[in-house]
Amino acid sequence: MAKKATKTKPKAKSAKKGNPFKLSKQNKIILGSLLILFSIALFFSFVSFYFTWQDDQSILSEFKNRNEEAKNLLNKFGASISHLFVYKGFGIASLIFPFLLCLSGIYMFLGLDKKGLWKKWIWGFIFLIWFSIAFGFFAVKSPLLGGLVGYEMNDFLQDYTGKIGVLLLLVFGLVFILVRLFNVTPEDVASFFKSKKQALSSEFKNQKETKTEEEPSIVSTEEETPVVIDTYTHKEEIPHLKKETKTEKKDLEIAFPEEPEPEEQLAMEVEQIVEEPEEVDVLASKLVDDFGEFDPTLELGNYKFPTIDLLDPHGVTGGITINQEELEENKDKIVETLKNYKIGIAQIKATIGPTVTLYEIVPEAGVRISKIKNLEDDIALSLAALGIRIIAPIPGKGTIGIEVPNKNATIVSMRSVIASSKFQKAEMELPIAFGKTISNETFVVDLAKMPHLLMAGATGQGKSVGLNAVLTSLLYKKHPAEVKFILVDPKKVELTLYNKIERHFLAKLPDSEEAIITDNTKVINTLNSLCIEMDNRYELLKLAMVRNLKEYNTKFKARKLNPNDGHKFLPYIVLVIDEFADLIMTAGKEVETPIARLAQLARAIGIHLIVATQRPSVNVITGIIKANFPARIAFRVTSKIDSRTILDAQGADQLIGRGDMLYTQGNDVTRIQCAFVDTPEVAKITEYIGSQRAYPEAHELPEYVGEDSGTSVDYDIADRDKMFREAAEVIVIAQQGSASLIQRKLKLGYNRAGRIIDQLEAAGIVGPFEGSKARQVLVPDMASLQQLLDNEIK
Repeated sequence: MAKKATKTKPKAKSAKKGNPFKLSKQNKIILGSLLILFSIALFFSFVSFYFTWQDDQSILSEFKNRNEEAKNLLNKFGASISHLFVYKGFGIASLIFPFLLCLSGIYMFLGLDKKGLWKKWIWGFIFLIWFSIAFGFFAVKSPLLGGLVGYEMNDFLQDYTGKIGVLLLLVFGLVFILVRLFNVTPEDVASFFKSKKQALSSEFKNQKETKTEEEPSIVSTEEETPVVIDTYTHKEEIPHLKKETKTEKKDLEIAFPEEPEPEEQLAMEVEQIVEEPEEVDVLASKLVDDFGEFDPTLELGNYKFPTIDLLDPHGVTGGITINQEELEENKDKIVETLKNYKIGIAQIKATIGPTVTLYEIVPEAGVRISKIKNLEDDIALSLAALGIRIIAPIPGKGTIGIEVPNKNATIVSMRSVIASSKFQKAEMELPIAFGKTISNETFVVDLAKMPHLLMAGATGQGKSVGLNAVLTSLLYKKHPAEVKFILVDPKKVELTLYNKIERHFLAKLPDSEEAIITDNTKVINTLNSLCIEMDNRYELLKLAMVRNLKEYNTKFKARKLNPNDGHKFLPYIVLVIDEFADLIMTAGKEVETPIARLAQLARAIGIHLIVATQRPSVNVITGIIKANFPARIAFRVTSKIDSRTILDAQGADQLIGRGDMLYTQGNDVTRIQCAFVDTPEVAKITEYIGSQRAYPEAHELPEYVGEDSGTSVDYDIADRDKMFREAAEVIVIAQQGSASLIQRKLKLGYNRAGRIIDQLEAAGIVGPFEGSKARQVLVPDMASLQQLLDNEIK
């Protein structure tokens, strides 16, 4: 009995304990339905992300802002969670998550046994990792397929096993999945291919048989025709004429192919068609013969280009000085550092630039490039340099480049760049001389082919000097009739020197006093006016039946376009925006929309954008705008993330400042020392141009009337809203004129609140629309409001 009692005691204890995490049936149904619905939401948000991710990039940082809306099917929640799982997670393989959650929900909803569920989750995670790595390996250029996890895991595995190693690992993973999950054996694979082979061979056999059956069909039809005896004439009945002639004809053609008799060939005279020249061409050629081609520079025929003497040499006369000791010392340190890590060098060569020397090394056979690239910091430490940059490998060469800053940097003067034969002989539409490359060659590019330029870099690293270099290049090469500038300067001090050339080179709005735009309201109007100019130019190109500005101007110069039809010579327009981030912070989407339009469409009609900002992040420059700026310049930045934001590549964080920059036009990255042009030099150039005969006025842009949400229409007092007085009191008490305030305080809809705001503006209680800012309240207190309303009634 005692033994029995001792046996029953632990049972009682265990019964009392129970399972504290066990859910009731009702809770299982609730939790299961929640999981199913959540999985559906995830599925739709993930799928929608692949169509809307570019538009929703700018929303991610403004999750708390209720006024912002995402284009994802699940709005900001969908955009954020998709960005987390798809972009920062596993890519397209993230669709496994909704499937697993839905399956778990069904198990809980129906109260099924969970043993099989754990197995499905384990296999789900195996599939997730395998697909993520596979997409990251095969679709390197599409990061959304493999996600950040797939990309980083590939990068990590390739560092240790190489591409072939990763491929073999993926094959092994596939074999593991097929064998363990689907029970596939080598015999199954062999039998599958065997059956496919048999099916193909039998199909070929059937096709061959059908061909042989079809061939003798013409002959056999006549042989099998039954002979019918006529009972009256005792002769064979003649078959139908139609059938007989047809078959006979066929038999004859097959048995005895008769050659047609040769016909006599008639001689034919071909008269040459003489095309009559078009009247326009005849008239144009006559005008060209009489007056010559149209010359757009004729109005300022005596205009003289700035002379080279206006630029300072900045103390550099004999070019770059070669310090042989420094070269040998750096070479020995590089060789020694690499030897410490058991990396042999077969050959080394030095190319001396203005600020940086490029050491090209050829490693011994069997040395991995990534091994040298990882020693960037170690080489910098041994050389005691500010920051070195390793190019592994150099595009188009079988070498690895190590860029080491010179101890005594040489200033690249704008004078040396402008005076170079490469710039002087450049046959480009809008040539820009940026500076000199590592090999001491003048770097000249065509702005018309870029077609837009994005400049970025930390404060004080040379952005404003870079803008001056661009403008100076164009002033030295182009006539005032050929190019016009629109200068936007929120800082109000960087571009003011160009005021002197207002009537020569600048373009502005008709009512504007100053050509250089510093006020944000005028920036919005100017950008919208530029969009109107763009549309007008496209209309002219359509009428002239040409595709771009160069063809149009060539046709106009040849006098093939009639000025009476609205045609005129069209100069290039270069829009320069300094500190673009400040504009976005103050004006927001009112600036974004016209900039996006110009970036996408304006290149064909000669409108080109140069935008300078400190860091082109998503909240400053949207994906649509950034995609249309393939040409980018990066001055020195503080982090690798900033470098990738600007160039989509590393390297800008390793620059040494003071005009040291990286330039890319969508393919290779080129290191350039930007040409230095000082403020007194720019002042001398503008003074020289400004002192010459100019146009009567600056180039006028089309007039733009702002589409304010307010209205100048006077509302009748009888037509006013019933809540007008209450709304006026709310506005005056808060001293803030916005429709959203009226919505919240009076619990009204947006449309009604908007109408009340228009009525308040007509009554003189609030000021006009001011973009993203709240309207100004014109009535200071309640007493003044009461007096205003009483006067209206009287």
